[in-house]
Amino acid sequence: MNPIGPMNALYPMPTTLVGATVNDKPNFLAVAHVGILNHGKPQYLSIGLAKVHYSNAGIFDNRTFSICLPSEDLMVETDYCGIMTGKKTDKAALFDVFYGELQTAPMIRQCSVNMEMKLHDVLDFKTHDIFVGELVETYASDEVLTDGKVDIAKLRPLLFDMASVKYWRLGPSIGKCWNAGKALKSK
Repeated sequence: MNPIGPMNALYPMPTTLVGATVNDKPNFLAVAHVGILNHGKPQYLSIGLAKVHYSNAGIFDNRTFSICLPSEDLMVETDYCGIMTGKKTDKAALFDVFYGELQTAPMIRQCSVNMEMKLHDVLDFKTHDIFVGELVETYASDEVLTDGKVDIAKLRPLLFDMASVKYWRLGPSIGKCWNAGKALKSK
């Protein structure tokens, strides 16, 4: 093993489109720094946004945001949302926007899975705001569901890798969680 410095090697990560209402208008930005904080109820997720982002003010003001999961088919639109600022560009015009019960967390119909978040807490880092949201509702299109659950093979999520600075796709399943390791139990 060779030391390579304190480099984050957790990539690839799913690329998401985070929605926020800013100045009474929907805005979206591409975010791959999303974290799952627990597996219980309520469910909490986090997003890390540089303080310079336009959407931060909307999240602070409305205390809501969304996390939308684009498929591979939305790579161009997702990347556009990552390179343009909402201060000067109406990125929401690219999408069919809808709202759930929170009314200030814009979501995208072209994304087959959308999660509506209520702001729970903010961690104030020097350069970033880490927004912790409580998952209020998940909206999913029928075409990505299998037995009422999101099927990632049908979703075909867009993956982001910082090391190669490229988008990637999933491959086939290779085993079952909480099952594959049973092969070692008898040894």
